[in-house]
Amino acid sequence: MEVTIVGAGLVGCLLACFLARRGHHVTVYERRPDPRRHGREGGRSINLALSARGIDALRRLGLDGKVLDAAIPMPGRMMHASDGALTFQPYSADRTQAINSIGRADLNRRLLDAADAMPGVELRFGRRLTGLDERTGRLEFEDGKEDGARVVIGADGAYSAVRARLQQLPGVSFSQDYLDYGYKELPLPARNGEYAMDPGALHIWPRGRSMMIALPNPDRSFTCTVFWPHDTLAALDTPGKVRAYFAAHYPDAFELMPDLVPGYRDNPVGHLVTMRCAPWHVTTGAATVGLVGDAAHAIVPFYGQGANCGFEDCVALDRCLDEVGDDFPRALELFERRRADTDVIARLALENFVEMRDKVGSRLFLAGKRLEHALERALPGYVSRYELVSFSTTPYSQVERRITRQRLAAAAAGAALVAAGFAARRGRGLVRTPGGE
Repeated sequence: MEVTIVGAGLVGCLLACFLARRGHHVTVYERRPDPRRHGREGGRSINLALSARGIDALRRLGLDGKVLDAAIPMPGRMMHASDGALTFQPYSADRTQAINSIGRADLNRRLLDAADAMPGVELRFGRRLTGLDERTGRLEFEDGKEDGARVVIGADGAYSAVRARLQQLPGVSFSQDYLDYGYKELPLPARNGEYAMDPGALHIWPRGRSMMIALPNPDRSFTCTVFWPHDTLAALDTPGKVRAYFAAHYPDAFELMPDLVPGYRDNPVGHLVTMRCAPWHVTTGAATVGLVGDAAHAIVPFYGQGANCGFEDCVALDRCLDEVGDDFPRALELFERRRADTDVIARLALENFVEMRDKVGSRLFLAGKRLEHALERALPGYVSRYELVSFSTTPYSQVERRITRQRLAAAAAGAALVAAGFAARRGRGLVRTPGGE
């Protein structure tokens, strides 16, 4: 089967590998020049936190080793208080689980190499899609060239050109919800050739309505990202204001950021959006057009699941093709059932923004985490919601149900312990009963 994928980002490249492994001829179109030769687009690429779902997808293609060699494990969060105090919060009770920091551009290059090496994959760069006929599969590009395919899959991100065409069709619904926040990347360089902070953690500066995070890079620098209300970003319009704001709100980081002002001035502001589309595919006439990854279900980055979820899409679609013998219209119809999972992770990502910018620094939150880890050690099979999302491949839609069952079981176990203790004390005569002496 001839399959066209629009978008040679992370998900498009990985999907090309999965489809080529099935024996399909895959042509991948990308609007950018080849980033392996022309460099990355700077300033907008939040470092990724690769975790179990993404690693599982890579492992199925034998790519996990190469990717993880370039990643830095982070077994917990490092909280930075306003007074400079540090608090480490491990992600798991035994401190063995870690998410993995990797630059988006580096991962994209590795996946481009993997797709390029697959028999039957053809990569075409500098081809911006400007038109799509969903009935015939004809594609039109900015350079005036045309092509066609019976199967077209849009993996071209949150602002997908493929989805833009589907949105115009009767029966297709689309929504986009923007947070009143933007994000901006800032550099935090190595200090005397070494990391300026602990590289074994995702660093967070929670400040109530806003926050900054930092993830380590192999060159011993950190990529910092601020998530601020748009009015705050707009108000810092002079070097003096930028320096004063950071000195007041992030004093420990400010001392480590000599290139703060140029980075703040030159890097663009990114937007934080949740996008929903239904359905994710149409079959009309001779062609089938589908969507995967952010093109189908863009989410905000606060659970570190954007790329992981997109990679899991590739696994899910591969399973659907197994079920129907590579009948793409039927497989893409089955793939729609994944919406139950992507709706859940979209909601959890929004909820986690509130947790990261505000709750993680509170004593009540820390006490809750300690209790949660104690339950993990005491109750076999008890796993926190964060661990189920980040360190398992439990479908997102099943995570909440499992958490509810676990909490009920923990409450029952706690009640049983209290009752057993009461009975033991009563047996020793330490508890007075009505009418007793």
